[in-house]
Amino acid sequence: MNNKGLLIVLSGPSGAGKGTVVKALQKRQPGVRLSVSATTRSPREGEQPGKHYFFLTKEEFQQQIDQGQMLEYAEYCGNYYGTPAKPIEQWRKEGHDVLLEIEIQGGGQIKEKQPDSVGIFLLPPSWKELESRLHGRGTEDETTICKRLETARKELAGVCGYDYAVVNENVEETVRTIGAIIAAEKQRFSRIKETCDLLKGC
Repeated sequence: MNNKGLLIVLSGPSGAGKGTVVKALQKRQPGVRLSVSATTRSPREGEQPGKHYFFLTKEEFQQQIDQGQMLEYAEYCGNYYGTPAKPIEQWRKEGHDVLLEIEIQGGGQIKEKQPDSVGIFLLPPSWKELESRLHGRGTEDETTICKRLETARKELAGVCGYDYAVVNENVEETVRTIGAIIAAEKQRFSRIKETCDLLKGC
């Protein structure tokens, strides 16, 4: 049997709690590999190059696009974000599940190129809670927050393009739900049929 790993795409508006959920998920399921994205935005306090993001200039980012080295990329709030392709494919071939925390534009590109990917859209409990989380960060000015809220309204319309929608009201419960989704996807008949010699004739 070919145990190719899952490609899991996690998206959601700023303030939905993606970063917190990813950290908790890694503790609960340490075998899941987290893809490191590339971006042209400036590092936030405490972020380390190569660990949180690969920080590139716009010229460097464009060069990687031209060379076909990005699995997906998108522009968000004036900056570019993208996923280097090679590590993803290598991990999956080795049987590792790979998690991509990316914006919705990139999520759509992944689904087109990798139809077997599993899309999970993370939602905040309410719009009021989303606003509260963004203001509570204390890392961005009011103009940037307004841009993120405007972008969030557009992003919420794209939830229908994902396989699952998970409301992040409680991190622990959210992580349990995502873990259940991963376990169920591994048993999806279409995946088993493709990889199990006993079922290839079905």
